[in-house]
Amino acid sequence: MTTREWFESNIDYGRSLISSGLEGAFSAQKKTLEGAPVSSVLIDSVRNSWMPAVIGAYVGALGASLGHRRKPNYGAILGASLLGAAIGLTTGMAWGTRRLTGGMARGAKKNIDVARDAHWLEKNPIDYA
Repeated sequence: MTTREWFESNIDYGRSLISSGLEGAFSAQKKTLEGAPVSSVLIDSVRNSWMPAVIGAYVGALGASLGHRRKPNYGAILGASLLGAAIGLTTGMAWGTRRLTGGMARGAKKNIDVARDAHWLEKNPIDYA
């Protein structure tokens, strides 16, 4: 096998893994959502993530203000509170969509494992004779 053939074979194998993973993720998404659009799940997740965002902003501002003994640096406090709010929002969204993302990850892994097994059997045929 030449280097070019080996490279092309591995590229094809990688493409088949990616396509089977995406297929598994999308089929699990359809099964998990049961006909509801993805946007509704994301909107609900954002609506339910306001409290972690507020807590993150408060913790960020508190941490930035406790570091200074003299006059507070309002720019640092604002930056820390925005960073805390962003971390809180993304954490809340991740928690709110855990059922969907977990199902998609399991579906992708299942299809990738099937594709890997088929590739292994193609490279290592089993002879029962």
